[in-house]
Amino acid sequence: MQRTNFGQMACSIARTLDVIGEPWSPLILRDVWVGMSRFDQLQADLGISRKVLTERLNHLVDQGVLERHPYDQRPRYEYHLTAKGAELVDLLLVMTRWGDKWLAGEAGPPVLYRHHACGEISHVDLRCAHCGQPMHAGDVDPLPGPGAAA
Repeated sequence: MQRTNFGQMACSIARTLDVIGEPWSPLILRDVWVGMSRFDQLQADLGISRKVLTERLNHLVDQGVLERHPYDQRPRYEYHLTAKGAELVDLLLVMTRWGDKWLAGEAGPPVLYRHHACGEISHVDLRCAHCGQPMHAGDVDPLPGPGAAA
């Protein structure tokens, strides 16, 4: 089945989905972020088929989100986040906050996050880069940008 290419759409959400919109990709990024860098580690943690994991890793490397580093004489690699990939993890933290709020249930969040700067357990809070005020969907007006479709 041919996958729809969202990368050419004049929409940053569609373009981002073209990179990580397939369900395994965010989970692979999460695992690499927490330190699982080898194929066998990723496959064991996710329970994903070797074929699908290979395809996803190749795609994420091709997109510049992960990079491969050889670690053995045989062609074996560790995977590491690039700067582009690390920024995608920021997006995953926003998704985590939503999931913790709406889907965690009575048990509560499955993972807590300690902020390095203050040492406190916290969560991501969206703020305006200009004024520092909270920034949510109801606080903004979408306007055409320089890359908007004609």
